[in-house]
Amino acid sequence: MAQHRATLDAGPRGRVVPIGWRRRLAGRPLVEQAYRACVGVVGGLVVAAGLVLVPLPGPGWLTVIAGLVVLASEFAWAERLLGFARRHVQRWTGWLGTQAPSTRLLVAVGTAVFVYGVVVIGLRIAGAPEWVPGWVPLWRS
Repeated sequence: MAQHRATLDAGPRGRVVPIGWRRRLAGRPLVEQAYRACVGVVGGLVVAAGLVLVPLPGPGWLTVIAGLVVLASEFAWAERLLGFARRHVQRWTGWLGTQAPSTRLLVAVGTAVFVYGVVVIGLRIAGAPEWVPGWVPLWRS
């Protein structure tokens, strides 16, 4: 059995790529283009699903970031976009961490109200399931 080599080497456009299966793939242009297309489609679908999930409760932005990680494995533009997102998230969390507890509470309440509004609007458009109790406000017509 071939031993996995963790040695890294500079690949196309100065990116670091693993020696081994990826280098062998790069030696076959048609297969490499098909692989890059698959990575693009899978990463794009994950990003699109994440963007749909952003206003809903759950890991919307985390899913977008995961899609960018998939895309960044093959595309330099996605790597730059991932760096941009990382810098802005760090700036936001750093700023929020320096704020008074009342400001942080206001941001949390504002986020909760926004998510509740999106859920209510979504259920009004799609229709509330039967298992939702009738006393839940704004869920039924």
